Amino acid sequence: MTPERREKLTNVLDKRQPDLTVVLENVFDPHNVSAVMRTCDAVGIQEIYILNNRIPPHKKWGARSSSSAAKWLTIHQFTDAQACFTELRKKYEKILTTHLSSDAVGLYDINMTQPIALVFGNEHHGVSEEIRGLADGNFIIPQVGIIRSLNISVACAVTLYEAYRQKNSAGHYNRHNMGHEMKQRLLQEWSLDKGYDSCDDI
Repeated sequence: MTPERREKLTNVLDKRQPDLTVVLENVFDPHNVSAVMRTCDAVGIQEIYILNNRIPPHKKWGARSSSSAAKWLTIHQFTDAQACFTELRKKYEKILTTHLSSDAVGLYDINMTQPIALVFGNEHHGVSEEIRGLADGNFIIPQVGIIRSLNISVACAVTLYEAYRQKNSAGHYNRHNMGHEMKQRLLQEWSLDKGYDSCDDI
């Protein structure tokens, strides 16, 4: 790897935000999943969680996938909700779902500078009752139109860029947040196994 490539990959890893993640619950359309992954990469999310307990597990995004942004992310796939949330609780203080309810908080009232996991649900049914029961609360994206919902990839992008705004203002992108061991492992994977010549296409 050239010094320039190594510097580019290192700079990306230095801005990764291990205290922010996205959970996709039974999101069916692979194009929506891919779009979410690209936004995650863009705002510095490294790990995302895909829970498919009502639809078949996605096979497209394996550990060595070269699909879109997937090759730059660490993707955890689950078929059991309890197992997924057990892992989430180890890393994130707050887990919030996107759901229109009387007790939902507005997107701009969430503290995104804390370790937080954001759950987005199925295109047609949203976040399930089971997952809402496991989470700490719900949030909504403010809207004034007749249709009170957004495409999942759009909703995720709007939400994550609010997280980016808050974390950037708090200086989170100016400090090295990722542990040294994980950083070195990813750097090696990206440079040797991930086809780093394609990183210009991210």
